[in-house]
Amino acid sequence: MRIPYTGPLPPPIIVPRYANTPTGAISALTRFLSAPRSPLLPLPPNGNDQTVLLTGAGISVASGLADYRGTAGTYTLNKTYRPIYYNEFISNHEARKRYWARSFLGWTNLHRSRPNTAHWAVRDLGKRGLVNKVITQNVDSFHPIAHPDVPTLELHGYLRSLVCIHCGNHLLRKAFQQSLSTLNPEWAAFLAEMLETGALDSEHPDERRKRGLKTNPDGDVDVPNAPYTTFRYPACPTCLASPPKLVDGSQSRVQVDSDGAWSPSSTAGVLKPAVVMFGESIAASVKAAAEEAIDNASRILVVGSSLATYSAWRLVKRAKERKMPIGVLNLGGVRGEESFFAGLRADNDGSFGVRCSESADKILPSVVQNLELTTIAKQDEGTLPIQNSYT
Repeated sequence: MRIPYTGPLPPPIIVPRYANTPTGAISALTRFLSAPRSPLLPLPPNGNDQTVLLTGAGISVASGLADYRGTAGTYTLNKTYRPIYYNEFISNHEARKRYWARSFLGWTNLHRSRPNTAHWAVRDLGKRGLVNKVITQNVDSFHPIAHPDVPTLELHGYLRSLVCIHCGNHLLRKAFQQSLSTLNPEWAAFLAEMLETGALDSEHPDERRKRGLKTNPDGDVDVPNAPYTTFRYPACPTCLASPPKLVDGSQSRVQVDSDGAWSPSSTAGVLKPAVVMFGESIAASVKAAAEEAIDNASRILVVGSSLATYSAWRLVKRAKERKMPIGVLNLGGVRGEESFFAGLRADNDGSFGVRCSESADKILPSVVQNLELTTIAKQDEGTLPIQNSYT
């Protein structure tokens, strides 16, 4: 994944003009999602006339998770936050200790968090046959939890597992978290204290500030002046049992201390989160699947993303090049949005494009309800076949 766009973002372009209020946004999005397929689009091989969703961190804010950017387009809770980069992680033992210590503190609340009303609304849109695929930049697993019947492509991976950079073995994060607790009893006691006081909860910012904690996206917690160098992490159990061959054909070695912590004298056995870090390449198969999802849809709706990462921005650019209607529901500016909405018809009521600056958890459930009422009204008029409703 390329280094994210860090320049200032433009103020949001509201399209159509009446979408500048929550009520207007709900109406415009209802029209967008229920509009006929654009005649400018080529017929897809599967005859699909549905929407692909592209979601970002903003959709998970209501679940208590930190967003990357605020409405002004800058990093939010901790403006000095800098995520770790792939080359730094794989080459630097001290950087890994720092990463895993901060992740250890943030994982519990991330693991306890649950999908919010926006995720459930996506499920309902899928039930109505309006959304056929979700591409998410998020690594919190909320989409596959909330709507297993609506396929989710996790563009940047997920935090629920780890992967060994040497043998490719996967390990559940829950088990890894327990190993971290065992190897770092003092850190585990500190975490227990923070959880008991609520200092890591988004609902207790005063307690967090009092203790100097800084919470960041993707389950990262920074403790100023913390002894990160004392933190220990385990080796890949598969590599430990059977050290793999290295790229040059030589035999690797995996060594641990008396407690089972990875030793820097090792040449293999390093576990990383199963996410695409900044500076790491997205798998070619994932890129191809994302492009296929765009090509097989009738329109794209971006939810909770400023499109600061190139991997997401290029998908909307692809949709624009295919002349697909584009919708954006995001608080604050979006990278390149002026080009995405250029050339829209003057009489556009939301059917050909929509841009709203509202919170997804407040808007999407109302859009689902609006669509349901529209369906009932059409049934009463005799213009639509009666269908089974759902809750």
